Amino acid sequence: MLYYLFQFLEDNYQIPGAGLFQFITFRAAMAVILSLLISTIYGKRIINYLRRKQVGETVRELGLEGQTEKAGTPTMGGIIIILATLIPVLLFAALDNIYIILLIVATVWMGAIGFVDDYIKIFKKDKEGLKGRFKILGQIGLGIIVGVTLYFHPDVTIKEKLKDMQPTRPEFVVQEDQQHFFKEEEKSTKTTIPMFKNNEFDYSELIAWAGDNYKSYAWIIFIPLVILIVTAVSNGANLTDGIDGLAAGSSAIIVLTLGIFAWVSGNIIFSDYLNIMYIPRAGEITVFIAAFVGGLVGFLWYNAYPAQVFMGDTGSLTIGGIIAVIAIAIRKELLIPILCGIFLAENLSVVLQVSYFKFTKKKYGEGRRIFLMSPLHHHYQKKGYHESKIVTRFWIVGIVLAIVTIVTLKVR
Repeated sequence: MLYYLFQFLEDNYQIPGAGLFQFITFRAAMAVILSLLISTIYGKRIINYLRRKQVGETVRELGLEGQTEKAGTPTMGGIIIILATLIPVLLFAALDNIYIILLIVATVWMGAIGFVDDYIKIFKKDKEGLKGRFKILGQIGLGIIVGVTLYFHPDVTIKEKLKDMQPTRPEFVVQEDQQHFFKEEEKSTKTTIPMFKNNEFDYSELIAWAGDNYKSYAWIIFIPLVILIVTAVSNGANLTDGIDGLAAGSSAIIVLTLGIFAWVSGNIIFSDYLNIMYIPRAGEITVFIAAFVGGLVGFLWYNAYPAQVFMGDTGSLTIGGIIAVIAIAIRKELLIPILCGIFLAENLSVVLQVSYFKFTKKKYGEGRRIFLMSPLHHHYQKKGYHESKIVTRFWIVGIVLAIVTIVTLKVR
């Protein structure tokens, strides 16, 4: 909203300083500052409100040290992250940008699913919360919305570099002359993948056997893949939220990395210089990411060990959904297995544990386990590691994975 106000003031009254709001970097900086203030200052008030309303975590009999002390700790703290993200975005982002619209929808959509799940657990005293099939249906619904929008919306395009013009220094490429080096905007199902030529892969190639018009049917591949990614990442974030600070800290690292990709991908100069796919209008995502990071870090102020609040499914499902949508929008979704390696490990540990237990029970008459407990972070708790040590080491692994993800863009 402030973005449009200051744009109006600049265009009509030439008020000094109003032009700053045209710069994504300035608005991103303002968004992260406001987000931090909201999550830290008003976050405390929200925690106190949740405590007064007795919106507290119940003790689960996991046989883990320190679980009893956490009884009664306020949950549903994901509300802090959601508010600290949406308020700065509504103030500083260009709300007519299709990527910002999609991210706002994803935030509200997944936040609502998580809120219902937490509400059932706390107020209906049902430890199972929202039935799994309804969660999956909600995730599929968001995946369909995101997939259809990104595939069919006219503003979701890319610009490819002309083959005969390969400038080697960023100063050779300026906005006024971009038509000399780039084709016109076009719809495309290309995405980024390491070790392929130009680090690009077109989903439509998977159905090249369908005939001359095979590109018209690329949605058959693209939309189901979007649904799979949204579901997998949101569930991965949900499983990672098991000990103090783990999900919030790991997610902040992932989102910061995606922020770098978003800013570079939406900047014609740096995308050309670094030979990264140029996506018009994607730079605006940087403002959303800045607000989101501020919300995560501010929440971590209260969620670090010993936690004063838990995010609950209200936060974890929302975080996963947002990360998935950002990655797909900037066409870095195939880097998720590396960048979101922590989420992947947590997911796999549960799948392997359950599958192996069922297999051995059927074959030997008794279920056996691969891990002492799943998800993976609980395995290390069972081995006697302190929560803080587990979280710190997972963060270190997350940072390494983020660096590897960035480096893969140069592996061709």
